Amino acid sequence: MGEGGGVAGGCGNNFSEDMAVELGDEPHVLAVDDNLIDRKLVEKLLKNSSCKVTTAESASRALDYLGLGNETLKGTLQVSKVNLIITDYCMPGMTGYELLKKIKESSLLKEVPVVIMSSENIPTRISQCLEEGAKMFMLKPLKQSDVMQLKWRLIKCKD
Repeated sequence: MGEGGGVAGGCGNNFSEDMAVELGDEPHVLAVDDNLIDRKLVEKLLKNSSCKVTTAESASRALDYLGLGNETLKGTLQVSKVNLIITDYCMPGMTGYELLKKIKESSLLKEVPVVIMSSENIPTRISQCLEEGAKMFMLKPLKQSDVMQLKWRLIKCKD
């Protein structure tokens, strides 16, 4: 594929001004990737961009953290507060696309921006993710400039 790094997508109509204001100086990002090296790279890039980062090694762990997983105790719905979710597309068990769909189905989390990452530049996959509600689709490996653009778009995008 070559160098990688790149961004597709833009501001969705459902991106509220409140969300942009909420991001503030240190947005809380949930980074999901089954590959330890990729996860650590994303974490480092986000922290370099003044983000608070929580990581998860799978979509199911991310759902548990967000309060949507199977391990959530019945009757005690506790949603973890994140400003952004960035997830790998290809993961065992549940893909990033399936995670995106579950987040967008949640009345409590559907407004949280989701960014999908992949090392594969497949136009139909990119379109599918954006149509399902992903704010952006980024090609791996991510670079600091990608993360800066991501942060800028999330703070600047308003209705």
